[in-house]
Amino acid sequence: MRFDVLTVFPDMLEAALGYGVVGRAREQGLIEFRAWDLRDFAEGSYRQVDDTPYGGGGGMVMKPEPLVRAIEAISGDRAPRRIFMTPQGSRFDQRQAEELAEKARPLLFICGRYEGVDERVREEFIDEEISVGDYVLTGGELPALAVIDAVSRLLPGVLGNEDSAANDSFTTGLLDCPHYTRPPEFRGKRVPDVLLSGDHEAIRRWRREEALKRTQARRSDLLEQAELSEADRRLLER
Repeated sequence: MRFDVLTVFPDMLEAALGYGVVGRAREQGLIEFRAWDLRDFAEGSYRQVDDTPYGGGGGMVMKPEPLVRAIEAISGDRAPRRIFMTPQGSRFDQRQAEELAEKARPLLFICGRYEGVDERVREEFIDEEISVGDYVLTGGELPALAVIDAVSRLLPGVLGNEDSAANDSFTTGLLDCPHYTRPPEFRGKRVPDVLLSGDHEAIRRWRREEALKRTQARRSDLLEQAELSEADRRLLER
């Protein structure tokens, strides 16, 4: 799968995507990534990409000419899904990450800065707007990295163990259960006996119950949409 990001800070993205799971996936050719410098598509000796807003007000607005030149040049004949990272977009979640991964269509992220982009770009050259939360950052680069990371780990072969993604928080509609590793006792705290029992059915039940309890305690809103069995509901009632 291919990811392109249009930004005024390409080095910022290259550094972040060179490590860990995503970095290995790039080395193995499972994903392709390129950060494009918006200033390469600007004209004039200053390569200006922003200007003052019509009507006055603080801040600067990203100009349409370099943005459109870049979007058209990067898109070429690949027809990527053009995504603008903005607090005004739909809130990104695990379901959307799964949808983007399943379609495996090339993704082009447009990272805004300053007060945003000229509205004519949004109207004609953007397919979708995505937000990573109800807060404002200085630019779209960090949100784009978050989406790329979330989508990449769902692609075949990226994770060493495919079950890792299948049991993640939100994938089943619930938060994930607690996890433990060696040693069996640490500073007086023991690993639950069931996890040491070797009884796989008992372990499965324990993990489901703990996921339900954790979701009820921390994100009870998720239970409204989760697929719950009668046993799940009885446990929650208790």
